[in-house]
Amino acid sequence: MRRTDGALADGRHIMWFDEDGTPERDPATLVDHRDLPRTVSASQLRYDTLAGEWVAVASHRQDRTYQPPADQCPLDPTHGEHHTEIPTPDYQVVVFENRFPSFGGGAPLSGRTPDPAAGRCEVVCFTSDHSSSFGELTPARVRLVVDVWADRTAELGALPGVAQVFPFENRGAEIGVTLAHPHGQIYAYPYVPPIPARMLDRARAHMGATGRNLFADVLTAERAGERVVVAGDHWTAFVPEAARYPAEVHLYPHRRVPDIPSLTDAERDEFSEIYLDVLGRLDALYGDPLPYVAGWQQAPVRPEHDGDRELAHLHLRISSIRRAPGKLKYLAGSETGAGAFVSDVLAEAVAQRLRDAG
Repeated sequence: MRRTDGALADGRHIMWFDEDGTPERDPATLVDHRDLPRTVSASQLRYDTLAGEWVAVASHRQDRTYQPPADQCPLDPTHGEHHTEIPTPDYQVVVFENRFPSFGGGAPLSGRTPDPAAGRCEVVCFTSDHSSSFGELTPARVRLVVDVWADRTAELGALPGVAQVFPFENRGAEIGVTLAHPHGQIYAYPYVPPIPARMLDRARAHMGATGRNLFADVLTAERAGERVVVAGDHWTAFVPEAARYPAEVHLYPHRRVPDIPSLTDAERDEFSEIYLDVLGRLDALYGDPLPYVAGWQQAPVRPEHDGDRELAHLHLRISSIRRAPGKLKYLAGSETGAGAFVSDVLAEAVAQRLRDAG
């Protein structure tokens, strides 16, 4: 992989990532000729004392670009008079600082730490092809994306004040995606978010009670059960026993590692194949592209979380709110009001349907 760094017209960082053997980029094409004002973020972090959780307030995001016409997509390569976030006429994978970040300025009103200025939000464009999707990428391109995630996890995790690096993809209008171009994001949180924090609390308690790693025990049980969707030498994809969403698949490496940079070449290669397999099966469930959220659960990065890095087990979670053709699962009274999920389907039945979809 080769990385080329540059700057956008408003000073934001942009990086081009290309597969080995790709000709070097012409420096003249890396220049952003737009006249952009400096990005101003008014992010705050407010603490919900009843829930014990941080809430980011980013009111400037109300004005972000929303579902523009295909020929005006800001994530396409620059062409003719249409100048986009990517100055070059083509690209493989590009990462740049989000123009409308959830973190990046201001100070928490409560006077508590963490400081929202310590966070960073990046956009990851998986391909220059506007009409494509992650599931239509080649295994080689997916492998490049994995290497990009590893690069960004290592670099963002080293920033002062960053506690958790979370690469993710939102796909589909039903999820609330504002740009149709195939892309994901990376949030470098200045705190450990609730879901990984709760999992680590459970893993810590399990280790104290049994002397074993909770994630490893879960993976061992799932690999021996009927909810496996597809498995290889290094990875297993399964529907979790207590799946909250109508379509939910978790992908675990068999070897316990804390984060993406820790994966070997062989593990990265096999993930690329298995993930494309899983995405194809998910799209086959209802015969059309499935809206989903896919997010990497990695270990925290601050020194005070060194013990948690020994507990954590890297994995990817994919979930969809589509429960049937033309029907969505809404997070209504029980889920939103009480935080208690009610599932409409059996995990074992979903796993069987996904196996059959292959």
